[in-house]
Amino acid sequence: MPFTPFHLGPALAIGLPLRKWLHLPTLLVASVTADIEPLLVISLGLDYPLHGYLHTLLAAIPHGVLIGYAMSLLERPLSPLYESLLLEDGIAGKSPFILAGVMGTVSHVVLDSPLYEDIRPFYPIGENPLYDPSLPIYELCTLTLLIGALLYLILSMKRMRSR
Repeated sequence: MPFTPFHLGPALAIGLPLRKWLHLPTLLVASVTADIEPLLVISLGLDYPLHGYLHTLLAAIPHGVLIGYAMSLLERPLSPLYESLLLEDGIAGKSPFILAGVMGTVSHVVLDSPLYEDIRPFYPIGENPLYDPSLPIYELCTLTLLIGALLYLILSMKRMRSR
């Protein structure tokens, strides 16, 4: 799903209810960052696989850890923004960031693998056993985006009532 917001649907639907234990902004960022790879390949005309290493579980896990760590460093200046947008709810420590980072990058690989034959999710194994374009991945992502939007609307309404 290059260059699409589809990955945000599952992240939002899972992350909103778990935002006391999981850093939702990190989950959202991590769920889309792997698509920097195809963006660079296409825009720079690189001689590199469209879905390269960031679309493997071997790279997704350390990539998620790095995103989680980086987002934890940005927590102090960005926390007021996150809280005003209802994206976090008093989490503490680095674990919610690291977990969210890894969940986001791994979910990206898992959601893209059925759609693209060139992805090698279990690299160095050279095949994609998850490839099955008949799976309703886009529909799932659209549904979870709607669910996430509904959950966000409910949270917003609760906040307005409590003021």
